[in-house]
Amino acid sequence: MPITRYRVPGHYLWAGLAALVFTGFSAWLSLYWPLCWIATALFLLSAALVLYLASRPPIEIYESHVKIGRSAVPWKQIRRLDRSANMPLMVRLTLVDKTRILVVYPGDPNSSSGLLRSLRRHAREALIDGVPHRQFWGEASAAAAAKKELPAPRSPMLLPEDEAEVERMFQRLKSVGRLDQKTSSEDK
Repeated sequence: MPITRYRVPGHYLWAGLAALVFTGFSAWLSLYWPLCWIATALFLLSAALVLYLASRPPIEIYESHVKIGRSAVPWKQIRRLDRSANMPLMVRLTLVDKTRILVVYPGDPNSSSGLLRSLRRHAREALIDGVPHRQFWGEASAAAAAKKELPAPRSPMLLPEDEAEVERMFQRLKSVGRLDQKTSSEDK
């Protein structure tokens, strides 16, 4: 059973069919006004693009693999995960054998970001946009920060006798206000 399933919204199919209807209407008009062939070509191009997006297979996320349509890709096989566009979401997966799979998902921004986050989370052995998985999610920096918090070993700068002398002079300075041995009668 999949953890999550991402399907293409149904409005892409209806938009593609509407673009085909407008293509037909524009082609009929262009028989009388030749300038309408430009609109016909644009409607046909947009209908093809929207119907392509509507035909994208569902994407299912499992613990062990990602299923794109009928093909399943184990997470351990993914070596690179590079995002190339946001709307529609386009992610290029590079596998161990150097084959590339282009994942196109034309969902709403929330589900697109959820799919991208799921792909990035589960592909633990992959470079994510050129950055190692652990570093991308901040796991390596947390270990480095913990390492930085440890105090550096202190090497002594003075011998113990000199340290005692400095401490004695500091205490005298603190109590008297000066280090020399002069008395108050010699100041006059």
